[in-house]
Amino acid sequence: MATYNKFHSFGKNVHEGKHNLSTAVLRVAFTNTAPNPADQTIADIAQIATGGGYNTGGFTLPVVSSTQTSGTYKLVVQDVTFTATGTCGPFRYVVVYDSSSAGELLIGWYDYGSSLTLASGESLFLDFSDPGGLFTHQ
Repeated sequence: MATYNKFHSFGKNVHEGKHNLSTAVLRVAFTNTAPNPADQTIADIAQIATGGGYNTGGFTLPVVSSTQTSGTYKLVVQDVTFTATGTCGPFRYVVVYDSSSAGELLIGWYDYGSSLTLASGESLFLDFSDPGGLFTHQ
């Protein structure tokens, strides 16, 4: 199972109004280079090359809900299945960012623990429906 990590700047950017997560256009990008927690924008990420069905800039994560209950915020995005149309990778990290924010600000990344390479027709299921959604914040 992939491990979620938050970019340091995300909390500050939320509190300064640089994200509106209920209407944001969230995207995921693949990289095989470990993200630096101090990275701030998608331009800081060394994405894998376009190919095998992957395009630089990644693909959209539709927001399902942005809610708050008893002081805990929860962002839920739609699960996504990426299917390679040729060899895709290697990549180890799936980076989530807000493409609708100025500068395309980073949110967090998932570490799969080792590099993945998808052959044509193979799929990667990105499951964001666990109890915590994409993330929760108190």
